[in-house]
Amino acid sequence: MITPELLAQVRRLTIRSRRAVEEVFSGAYRSAFRGKGLEFADVREYVVGDDVRAIDWNVTARAGRPYVKRFEEERELTVVVAMDLSGSLAFGSRARTKRDVAAEAGALIALAAARNRDRVGLLLFTDAVELYLPPGKSRARTLRIVREMLAYEPKGKGTDLGGALSFLGRVLRRRAIVVLVSDWIASDFDRPLSYLSRRHEVVVVEVSDPLEHDLPPSGLLRARDLETGRVGWADLDSKRSRAEWRAAKARRARSLGEAFTRARAGRIALEVGAPVAPLLIRHFERRTHRGG
Repeated sequence: MITPELLAQVRRLTIRSRRAVEEVFSGAYRSAFRGKGLEFADVREYVVGDDVRAIDWNVTARAGRPYVKRFEEERELTVVVAMDLSGSLAFGSRARTKRDVAAEAGALIALAAARNRDRVGLLLFTDAVELYLPPGKSRARTLRIVREMLAYEPKGKGTDLGGALSFLGRVLRRRAIVVLVSDWIASDFDRPLSYLSRRHEVVVVEVSDPLEHDLPPSGLLRARDLETGRVGWADLDSKRSRAEWRAAKARRARSLGEAFTRARAGRIALEVGAPVAPLLIRHFERRTHRGG
């Protein structure tokens, strides 16, 4: 149910995202993601220094003086933001949750793509595909995408990342830039991710909370799994428990890194409590300097 409070959140997010897009973000996005090639624009008179290979001999013959062809970048791209809405994204140890950060990142990318006249689509998923909006170019579509990222109420709580990736592999007929926004607390997605990356360009946005990086020593802690609902106890003062937790975390990080490398996916790490736009801009600027 969309309440007035949620609508106010949507408006704030849209205004904040638009400002970042207009001020600094769209330039980094445009430079990072180039068009598919060059298309003929028009002709103009030859000036000293022009490449003689660009001379349009037919126009030159009719005009009696040299003209050259002018080309522009064929700019239109297809961008799909796939956003995880599973229960674990509702976690946040600060004023915001992981979903808040995911929504802001997705909104920035969607608005930057729309500003550059690219086609934008959206996939929301949990343990099933919750909502799919095929790529389009209208302003109404972009605003709906931003609204759904923040206000959509998922039916599921679990995570089927592999299923979401397989779905995209089936429905995306033309080459696209697929931005996957998740906390990546999932399994069995390696093969669908690799398959998707063969046909499409994949950018991974990994959202985490500071508490997930370092557990504070605070004695017995009663914790509930936000996806399964299971409740358990953890002794955070136990050196053995903390060592096991760190080892499991290191294994997971190593496994994720290997999966992303195999898929040749760009990777952006965001954290609750840290500004979103500067990290996205930094990633796209690095990408531009690497040559795409």
